Amino acid sequence: MKALLRFIDLVDGFNLRVGRVVMYGLFVLMAILLWSSVSKTFFSPSLWTLEMAQFAMVAYYMLGGPYSLLMGSNVRMDLFYGDWSKRRKAAVDCFTVLFLVYYLGVLLYGGLSSTAYSLGYWGSDPISYFVGLIIGSEEVGRLERSSTAWRPYVWPIKAIMVTGVLMMLLQALAELGKDIARLAGHSIPEVKE
Repeated sequence: MKALLRFIDLVDGFNLRVGRVVMYGLFVLMAILLWSSVSKTFFSPSLWTLEMAQFAMVAYYMLGGPYSLLMGSNVRMDLFYGDWSKRRKAAVDCFTVLFLVYYLGVLLYGGLSSTAYSLGYWGSDPISYFVGLIIGSEEVGRLERSSTAWRPYVWPIKAIMVTGVLMMLLQALAELGKDIARLAGHSIPEVKE
């Protein structure tokens, strides 16, 4: 149980710090859109603003999702759930979080495949490709670019998306750990904003 509680603290602490930094990404998005409006009004329109705003929004959403789960800000169907005791909520959450973990696992595998493709790998096993990149046995091929006029490389945003899914998966496992600890009689303090 001690190792489980330590895992929960590590994941919660990491996602809390990342979430508090990422929440200011909204100002980055606003600055990009403001520049887009100014450049279209007074100068020649910038090609990069729309796609960069989309990338900023994806980063904001994907890296902020685990923080939302940590704070309990995610959407729930509260028809019955709100009236249940903490122990009953924990028991139901232990079951339902398994669906989220499965979904995030599939999403992570697909995200790794897509990121590997954007780095120029056309094989069928993205996991071994990333292991090969880490140990230096794989070569990066043709890097995928967006089909817009600006044509940015897409691997950075795909890597951010994979990071966000991985963080969400770890947070879902931490939430499962919290529910298990609650069922075992441990009190888990609520995270304060």
